Amino acid sequence: MDLAARGAEFAAFWRERHLCTLTTVRPDGTPHVVPVGATLDLEAGIARVITSGRSHKARLVAGGALVALCQVDGRRWSTLEGTAVLRTEPDQVADAEARYTTRYKPPRPNPDRVVIEITITNTLGNV
Repeated sequence: MDLAARGAEFAAFWRERHLCTLTTVRPDGTPHVVPVGATLDLEAGIARVITSGRSHKARLVAGGALVALCQVDGRRWSTLEGTAVLRTEPDQVADAEARYTTRYKPPRPNPDRVVIEITITNTLGNV
């Protein structure tokens, strides 16, 4: 998906420091919604969430899953929908940590850290 076509306002909104919600689906079909920090790579069409490999959200996407990532700031909002996979490779984790540091702050050390990598297939929102 060409996220760059969404424009400068969209890109700026995803660079601003906002917490997001990540929605995954439990085996029984109910939503699992949690707050997360996320980064967006416009050129690649990929969003990333760092988390512990032992977290429930990591377990829910381990085999691949459809997810939604949403951020809201007053009346401005944006949701990214896509397919999530779990990345455990050290270079993938280090890259995601560097991106997180740029948007938020350095994450605390976590030897169990993994990356939820979301390939964006659809966007919703008003920015």
